[in-house]
Amino acid sequence: MSDDSPVVLRRSFGALVALIAICAAANAAPQIKADHIVVIKHTRTMLLMRGNKVLKTYRISLGAVPVGPKEQEGDHKTPEGNYVVDSKKPHSQFYRAFHLSYPNAADRARARKLGVNPGGDVEIHGLGAKYGWIGASQRLYDWTDGCIAVTNQEIDEIFSMVPVGTSVEIKP
Repeated sequence: MSDDSPVVLRRSFGALVALIAICAAANAAPQIKADHIVVIKHTRTMLLMRGNKVLKTYRISLGAVPVGPKEQEGDHKTPEGNYVVDSKKPHSQFYRAFHLSYPNAADRARARKLGVNPGGDVEIHGLGAKYGWIGASQRLYDWTDGCIAVTNQEIDEIFSMVPVGTSVEIKP
């Protein structure tokens, strides 16, 4: 070893400590949370938003009858309107899920006028353990009973960014 070996080791050790500190700071930084979600049915996209800034865009699948607002239980339509994430389900039939506050007052009034049950249990969810392997291929069809579906990997990411109470706007 040369005479400058201890100096090189100290510099290397110092660089390693600095790198670890930078990584720890990056991991400790709070993740940006979405304050609202916009779902655009006709383009099959879901935007996680913070103010006017799009944080992330996802391709989605909808209810098996994607055109028009949900009118009644069992119609396989995804609702249209303004809702709120009213609970998070870390262990769901569909892997993980966000329950939405459907039906809202307008949905209940429309159903009452039609003399039907508006239904409920509308969620943003993954694919579930049994079908997780399908991944992005799930986007080839609108297959849900009226929910909004993303992959299991995507719902994991969304789960960390969307708190209960987040507003959800579902547009035609």
